[in-house]
Amino acid sequence: MLPLPFVLDSAVDLLICILTAVFRPTDSSILPFLALLVYCFILGCFFGAIHLLHLLSLLPHMLWPFAAVSILPFVIDAVVVFWIARYAHRQLTFAPFPFPVISHPLGPMAITMALDHIVDCLLVYGILTVICRRGIFTPEWMVASLEVYCLIRLFKALDCLPGQRIVALLRGPSLKDHLRLFKSLLLPLGVPVHLASSQISALPRLFPLFPHVPPRLIWLPLVILALMLTALSLNQAFENASTSVAASQMRNALNALAETVPDPSERKRFEAEMDNFFALFRRFLNDKAKGNVVNWDRIAPPQPSQVVDYNDLGSEASVEFLNKLAVVKLNGGLGTSMGCVGPKSVIEVREGMSFLDLSVRQIEHLNRTFNVNVPFVLMNSFNTDQDTQSIIKKYQGHNVDIITFNQSRYPRIIKDSLQPAPKSYDAPLQDWYPPGHGDVFESLYNSGTLDKLLERGVEYIFLSNADNLGAVVDLRILQHMVDTQAEYIMELTDKTKADVKGGTIIDYEGKVRLLEIAQVPKEHVNEFKSIKKFKYFNTNNIWMNLRAIKRVVEENELEMEIIANEKSIPADKKGEADQAIYQLETAVGAAIRHFKNAHGVNVPRRRFLPVKTCSDLLLVKSDLYRLEHGQLVMDPNRFGGVPVIKLGSDFKKVSDFQKRIPSIPRIVELDHLTITGAVNLGRNVTLKGTVIIVATEGSTIDVPPGSVLENCVVQGSLRILEH
Repeated sequence: MLPLPFVLDSAVDLLICILTAVFRPTDSSILPFLALLVYCFILGCFFGAIHLLHLLSLLPHMLWPFAAVSILPFVIDAVVVFWIARYAHRQLTFAPFPFPVISHPLGPMAITMALDHIVDCLLVYGILTVICRRGIFTPEWMVASLEVYCLIRLFKALDCLPGQRIVALLRGPSLKDHLRLFKSLLLPLGVPVHLASSQISALPRLFPLFPHVPPRLIWLPLVILALMLTALSLNQAFENASTSVAASQMRNALNALAETVPDPSERKRFEAEMDNFFALFRRFLNDKAKGNVVNWDRIAPPQPSQVVDYNDLGSEASVEFLNKLAVVKLNGGLGTSMGCVGPKSVIEVREGMSFLDLSVRQIEHLNRTFNVNVPFVLMNSFNTDQDTQSIIKKYQGHNVDIITFNQSRYPRIIKDSLQPAPKSYDAPLQDWYPPGHGDVFESLYNSGTLDKLLERGVEYIFLSNADNLGAVVDLRILQHMVDTQAEYIMELTDKTKADVKGGTIIDYEGKVRLLEIAQVPKEHVNEFKSIKKFKYFNTNNIWMNLRAIKRVVEENELEMEIIANEKSIPADKKGEADQAIYQLETAVGAAIRHFKNAHGVNVPRRRFLPVKTCSDLLLVKSDLYRLEHGQLVMDPNRFGGVPVIKLGSDFKKVSDFQKRIPSIPRIVELDHLTITGAVNLGRNVTLKGTVIIVATEGSTIDVPPGSVLENCVVQGSLRILEH
């Protein structure tokens, strides 16, 4: 009786595979999908109920273990169908379903699923009937029948999980894809269930060994263990199904986006870019499903060999390696956080010059001093490229070669549906985003810039943020990189209380890695912020070997940690809520673990001078620094490090900053400055020691020209008058 149902069942499964490979539902044909799920769910529950009633009739015969393991697959089928029905309900729009089922192109799929359930019930019913009617309760027959049943379930129930078919319906894959999906579901779920089934099937062999022990005390713990193992496996199967569905929907949406690109050559470039995005998205789904987090117990401060002190570097440096160097600036950011329009690098910093102007002057001075030709490379984004191309025209007569390339443009992801926000190639800019500076590797390679640099003899690059005015070429670090044959060097600096949230270098199972605060478990955040345990933080000044970059890109070795930034897109219509989205980004510092002999160099604080806020802008504009060939050099009269400056929300925008502080105060002797509220500083103001100025709401504090404030607190509504 067993072979015939098994053959029929296999034939039905083969038919399902063929139908799945043939049918490729479109958006319109997927609309009735929820109704199909409901039909399948009802069928599964109906046959499951019949099977359950039959199993209950076996309980007087002491077949509890057999009943437990045989009913489990039906519970699995019902739960999986119900779970994916709920998932589909959130993803798809329900539409009226034409009756009967067979009138729809997907009708044959529903029919084969129903037949599959029927054959499955006949198979189980046949096994149970043979055992019960013949009264075969010997251990040998029990073991044999259960082993046969477990093997059938391994290739039957697990292969034919409704979840797998649902994924196939959504995706419309080829037969090869279907078999690959079967493998991905079978491996994580099949082995534990088979082990659990084997434990239960071995129960009859244990009974004679313990004649005085009630059988229930033997099989009950093993049944519980088997169910626990199966439950753990099911959880993984659910996550796999969810991940596969989301990935399939994203792949289809990206293909649809590519169809909207009119130019064939641009479409080819766009498709390659979307392939990289899809790989990032798949990793995001897998990490989310697996709950990938760093194991805090394996984290340790960096070993002495992993961080070299700058003062220990050799004092002699050869100029010849400058001919093999290129300077790369990350120029993809906008100045919106400081209230500016356009690239952040064009914000005026000193004496009418912007970040970009100062960087060009630095490279010019380097080339002129050492008679070299170090190229200046800008990685722009789609947000900054047009403005940057217009601005750099003024440098055509300068002693510097400027090369530009664009980083990728990825679609933002709608948080609820995990679908791309843009619906076409020319969708509004707010639907796209640049994926962080970790994209520099792929963009360098795909743009052809990497090969162009190699052709002109460049072997090393020095990369830094465009707004870091302290990031200048250092011959000692370059020489150290050559001498140690390091493929990657990260500049670190001592952490202060103002830097506790910055990424830090760690030793993770003997390898150097970058740890960001977003990766730290909540219970260890304070430990991460500790200056004693983690003394350094990443300046994002990175030295890299160009050929090593080419190797890791071509061999797909880069798997940098993904930063899922949650943002929102303004609603199209008034009264509607903003749309929550994900931006999947990576950081260039996270790539350190993929390069040979990678390590950090603890550099002086002067090499880290970023401008992220107007508080930083006040610092770099002040008399604390003087300008030398585009480089900011601290005044020798300054004792100690830089002062702490905290400006309130009234100074957030550059325009407000310039209005309230038209003349930068003298701060050479300043230790700490806090200003909040409507405060206006006059010209030639001097600040010393600790100065705190707080204007209460609705009040204004005007500090007159020529004032000297030293170790004082000004609070409330106050106007200091001139005498």
